[in-house]
Amino acid sequence: MSKRDLKKYLTELNKEQLEEQIIELYEKFSPVKVYYNFVFNPKEETLLQECKLKISNEYYPLKKAGRRSKPKMRRSVAQKYIKHFTLLGVDPFIIADVMLYNIEIAQTFSSEHTIKQDLFFKSMFNSFEQAVIFLIANGILNDFKTRVLAIYNKTITQKWYNEPEFNAIIERFE
Repeated sequence: MSKRDLKKYLTELNKEQLEEQIIELYEKFSPVKVYYNFVFNPKEETLLQECKLKISNEYYPLKKAGRRSKPKMRRSVAQKYIKHFTLLGVDPFIIADVMLYNIEIAQTFSSEHTIKQDLFFKSMFNSFEQAVIFLIANGILNDFKTRVLAIYNKTITQKWYNEPEFNAIIERFE
């Protein structure tokens, strides 16, 4: 069904029928329920704290039954939150905060542990590039410039092999 056909169908419904359909969608589809719950009660700060906790658990997992869990270091966890926040229409400042936090916690972890997987560094570069593009697109780069530069400076101090790639992005906006 095209958008035009949907509009035509919806204009033929009366108010009660529309309400019934929306309630049915709300009950049947979880994403619809999540969307309406957010729209009518946008607890962005709570979502942000929950998100940051999940991301930090990727690098510093909580101990389970007296034994230490191994860090998973998955970029995908942050990516899922970023995508979810974007779909909900969360404030771009919060999305940017999550994007940068993901890189910052990874850098904190890499300063304490030796990381041999090239994929980790490539992944962090992809996150960095995505964050800078997002910041520029939303016109908020100046609000986050100090954090972006701090991330870049840590790639230098931690001697990341792909530091020149980070530098190329920094040079583009300076």
